[in-house]
Amino acid sequence: MNKTGELYAGKAKTVYTTDDPDLLVLEFRNDTSAFDGEKVEQLERKGQVNNQFNAFVMKQLQDAGIATHFVDQLSKTESLVRNLSMIPVECVVRNRAAGSLCRRLGIEEGTELNPPVFEFFLKDDALHDPMINDSHIETFGWATADEVAQMKALTLQVNDVLTNLFAGGDLILVDYKLEFGRFKDRIVLGDEFSPDGCRLWDANTLEKMDKDRFRQNLGNVIESYEAVGRRIGIQFD
Repeated sequence: MNKTGELYAGKAKTVYTTDDPDLLVLEFRNDTSAFDGEKVEQLERKGQVNNQFNAFVMKQLQDAGIATHFVDQLSKTESLVRNLSMIPVECVVRNRAAGSLCRRLGIEEGTELNPPVFEFFLKDDALHDPMINDSHIETFGWATADEVAQMKALTLQVNDVLTNLFAGGDLILVDYKLEFGRFKDRIVLGDEFSPDGCRLWDANTLEKMDKDRFRQNLGNVIESYEAVGRRIGIQFD
């Protein structure tokens, strides 16, 4: 499998085309950003840690019957993935109150949410990823009603799998975001799942072990990512 050119460079990943139009190479970089790019740093080992973390989680989801774009880990920082037509919507599940939910609704951080809160956001940095609903998605043609229903069902299925996975490592999956795309007329999980796109707390101390360590200047960002990974069975290179 040969890379043939750069397709897209995001905040923390670069996507390359290959000699197979159905496959892409996803490169995880050390770049780290927060607050819509206002805070940017390079964190040593971040690319390889997130690549291995994502590969492990995607395999867990595939074993549970959830279709993902992940095909194989190619190197410490690169993975082979299916070429999806991405839907510009983020699906967010919140098992506990944190972040923007607390700011918007005045809910105390850490409040258990039962049932979990599900939210849609438009993936648009210039607009600061505004919250949207099913009606917006269907009216503006970002996805059909059936695709919306599939994304929601798959996101909640992911929640069942991953809350149990992280609970086994004495961790709380506080919240997370997922992105989906179309592959041969099928809705498939895309992007990544790593501590960059979720909140994970120690179940006993409630210590934050995710990207909030970077946002809030708590230090030991990558060390915490690795600690989370080891708790759920990842053996980092």
